[in-house]
Amino acid sequence: MSSSALIVWLLLAPLAAADCISMEQAAQRIGDSLCVKGKVLRVSEGASGVTFLNFCADYRTCPFTVVVFPRDLRHVGDVRQLAGKEIQIHGTIRAYDGRPEIILREARQLHGAVRKLPPLPKDYDVQRRGRFSAGRFQHPTSTRKPARFPKRSSSGVPVEEPPDPGAVPE
Repeated sequence: MSSSALIVWLLLAPLAAADCISMEQAAQRIGDSLCVKGKVLRVSEGASGVTFLNFCADYRTCPFTVVVFPRDLRHVGDVRQLAGKEIQIHGTIRAYDGRPEIILREARQLHGAVRKLPPLPKDYDVQRRGRFSAGRFQHPTSTRKPARFPKRSSSGVPVEEPPDPGAVPE
């Protein structure tokens, strides 16, 4: 074997070992740390701020999904950019509600057409799903109703207090 053939073999060997399985095969590989490939059709967000990468039109019948928790979004990047793209994700395949999933915690788990995601916008609030910035302060609104009539100011007339009957005179 010539030295150039050896170099080519050494460069291509990791690629052959990193073959990804299809999302349909993921159910048979629960517990394995593998690469799963597929096209992300839609990126959706749950009520608690969890982001889902859906590979099927109906997520309820899809054989595989990718989950990104709100605390991991800053490490992963703007996953909304993955909609419509073919991805390869590396990680441990876990079963949740009878379906296989991989939890995306870091950007380095992604390979394929999208290797580097842009960071989340600075004003994106993970808990409020981008609706407003977490850095802006608003004064809380009072639950009390305002007084119907404004307080009157004192008229400036001094009021004398009656002497205390039990007090010792000076």
